[in-house]
Amino acid sequence: MTTTIETPPRPPAPPILPGKVVLVAGAGPDLGRSLAVRAAEAGADVVLAARDGARLDAIAEEVRATGRRALAVPTDVTDAAARRHLVAAAVEELGRVDVLAYAAFTHTTAEKLLEVDLDLVRRTTDVNVLAAVGLVQELAPTLTAHGGSVVLVNSIVIRNRLSGYGSYRMDKAALLAAARSLSVELGPRGVRVNSVAPGYIWGDKLRRSFERLEERGGRTVVESYGQVAAQTDSRRLPTPDEIADAALFLASDLASGVTGQCLDVTCGQSHH
Repeated sequence: MTTTIETPPRPPAPPILPGKVVLVAGAGPDLGRSLAVRAAEAGADVVLAARDGARLDAIAEEVRATGRRALAVPTDVTDAAARRHLVAAAVEELGRVDVLAYAAFTHTTAEKLLEVDLDLVRRTTDVNVLAAVGLVQELAPTLTAHGGSVVLVNSIVIRNRLSGYGSYRMDKAALLAAARSLSVELGPRGVRVNSVAPGYIWGDKLRRSFERLEERGGRTVVESYGQVAAQTDSRRLPTPDEIADAALFLASDLASGVTGQCLDVTCGQSHH
């Protein structure tokens, strides 16, 4: 099985978040991990939230290896009490939260919106939309006190017309509307709210998907990668670190005049 795909080398993130505290919700593999580690490289202490405590501990060690502090708080972000505990623990341990990077998500299997189980959609909407808004509600006092910012991870699904993503597209469209409304409400309080919209991300999850296809006798990993990359202007897929860096730019003072916006990070798969 050939899985070698060349990706451009990535230097450490520049110090654009010196002394900040970044809360990464959905600190899982690929993008969640990159958000945490790149934030630490950029000078931030990091609060990690996800359900998998063992994974959080592993990412926390990577953060500490950069010389920054890390706090791992196993959290079900759909639970209001758990969100309150997360924010209280972050403020108690690290003094404040300056940035929320919300990367938690889930989606149904490929189903038509006309046929999908609406009870299942309600559960995905809890993760994809309502938990994000609930976490911003809890963080609003500390974000306001410190001129903070919010970056919600969206998806290129809001731009494309691929079938089988009806309920996920609906959730992500709602998340985009939530980001815009939160920008309207929090902007006068000195808090910026933006979104990033990745497409395919060349990380472990997509690599494993291509490997499973090859194991079933389908296209090789390299062929699958090439087929998807051909849809982009750059003829390659962005890495988790590249997505994370775009999000951290929006969170930083470099983007002090940017709020209510959505930045597509797709290597040119979409133009917006």
